Amino acid sequence: MADAVAAGASVVSGIMGFKGNMAAAKNAEAVAEYNAQVEKNELVLRQREKANQDARLRQQSDRLAGTQRVATAKSGIQMSGSALQALADTYFNTEIDALRIQYSSDIDQTRTEASAALTRAEGKARGSALRTKAYQSLLEGGSQAYSAGGFGE
Repeated sequence: MADAVAAGASVVSGIMGFKGNMAAAKNAEAVAEYNAQVEKNELVLRQREKANQDARLRQQSDRLAGTQRVATAKSGIQMSGSALQALADTYFNTEIDALRIQYSSDIDQTRTEASAALTRAEGKARGSALRTKAYQSLLEGGSQAYSAGGFGE
C-alpha cells in the first residue's frame, strides 16, 4: 500500500512539475514579447522626437534665411555673390543637419528592431528550455512511480 501511495505521489509530483514548467515556459515567452513590444513603443516615441527635432531645425533655418534676406535687402545690395552664397549655405547646412537627424533615427530603429528580435529569441529559448524541463519532470515522476511501485524488481 505504501508503495502505491509513493508511486501515486511520484506521478502527481511529475504532473505538477510538468504543468508548472509549461506555465513558466508560456510566461517566459509572453514576458519576452511584452518587453519587445515595449522597446518598439519606445522607438515610436523616439522617432516622433526626431521628427520634432527635424521640424525645429527647419523652422530655425527658415528664420535665419528670412533674416539674411531682410539684412541683404536693407543694405541695398542685390541677392547675389556672397549674400546669395550665405543663403545657399544656410539651406545646404540645414539639409546636412536634417540628414544627420534621419541617419540617427535609422540607426536607432535598426538597433531597436535587433534588440526586440533578440528579446523574443531569448524568450523562446527560455520557453523551450522550460518545456524540456516540463517533460523531464513528467518522465522523472513516471520513473519514480515505476520504481516506487515495485515494477522495477
